[in-house]
Amino acid sequence: MISRIDLRGSAGDPRELLPRADTDVSAAMEQVRSVCEDVRLRGTEALVELTERFDGVRLTGVRVPRAELDSALAALDPGVRAALEESIERTRRVHADQRRADTTTSVVPGGTVTERWVPVNRVGLYVPGGRAAYPSSVVMNVVPAQEAGVGSLAVTSPPRAEFGGLPHPVVLAACALLGVDEVYAVGGAQAVAMFAYGAGECERADMVTGPGNIWVAAAKRLLKGVIGIDAEAGPTEIAVLADDTADPAYVAADLVSQAEHDVVAASVLVTPSEELAGKVEAELGARVAATRHSDRVAEALGGPQSGIVLVEDIAHGLAVVDAYAAEHLEVMTADSAGHAAAVRNAGAVFVGHYSPVSLGDYLAGSNHVLPTGGSAAHTAGLSVQTFLRGVHVVEYGREALAASAAHVRALAEAEDLPAHGEAVAVRVGAGQEAQT
Repeated sequence: MISRIDLRGSAGDPRELLPRADTDVSAAMEQVRSVCEDVRLRGTEALVELTERFDGVRLTGVRVPRAELDSALAALDPGVRAALEESIERTRRVHADQRRADTTTSVVPGGTVTERWVPVNRVGLYVPGGRAAYPSSVVMNVVPAQEAGVGSLAVTSPPRAEFGGLPHPVVLAACALLGVDEVYAVGGAQAVAMFAYGAGECERADMVTGPGNIWVAAAKRLLKGVIGIDAEAGPTEIAVLADDTADPAYVAADLVSQAEHDVVAASVLVTPSEELAGKVEAELGARVAATRHSDRVAEALGGPQSGIVLVEDIAHGLAVVDAYAAEHLEVMTADSAGHAAAVRNAGAVFVGHYSPVSLGDYLAGSNHVLPTGGSAAHTAGLSVQTFLRGVHVVEYGREALAASAAHVRALAEAEDLPAHGEAVAVRVGAGQEAQT
């Protein structure tokens, strides 16, 4: 069901040997190019036609009426509403602590640089809607944008034929709970293009965030520069670093829970214990057969993106998981906290035997929009900072400028840009430059 990869004694680069989903965003870019251009040229008319082609839904308009949001919230199961409200509260508490304060540095007497943190003006938030409904992704996108102070935000999610061409009602209800009333029934690459160029009632945005399928990732890559993006989200993934103190039932349950997302989802166990590996394999056999989406889970676990990786010891395991740079990394070892503190590359780290990824998906307070495909080595997950721009405000008085003039002119001459120095000299007079 799940393959084994033995890295014990291997001297090669682990990144070349570890399992990884095979996705070609570059090829997908060429396929979405015409879609994005169509939206740019024809706006809402193109969105309607593309939605009918790709989603099998014929829309009369792409914006979800406010009455539908209110109706979805009124019909929401009380237990789900209570869970969403708790998720919102916890997520808001964590993200409120991410707010940054402006700082002013006195560089020289009379010369300061202030770093102001300014939110982007308008963002488009993408909520997936393929095999499942993702109200949790509404929370994870909207809360940090609100906490950053974004003034205008819109949510889009693919329409569903079974809901009359609207996004899933629980997604609409989550939007209503968060006070978001600008919601669109558009998915895929055309949704990214809608935010990038504007279409009908949807004004163009400065940034688009949120996970999606390969077509969404391809459109983000294609339109980056026209619109800001958070990241190119690929297939979801979990890595578990575990030793023989880990409960094989816990490990197997977490591998299965990640695999149920999609047939290309990646579930990877890294362990020095052959005994644990064998017990996890046995647990997987029982759990996969019993889970609701057993066919999907079995295909994901049996794919080239999943596997059990055997390592020399935990130190070797830490090097391997750093090379893998997982979206989600669980650490279940005899010293979970110590080993987790040594991790450098991961979208989010889940420490110990009672911090499963599924807690982070919904209720930990952390954000679940995270870097995938190894990009956690250089990219962070969604946060308040995603929606903020640091703007340097420079203020020097005449004396402070005069004291800096000689150095400015020296560097300007070194770069053969003499007009740079002259722009200072004209203000302070060449004879009044301080020699510092």
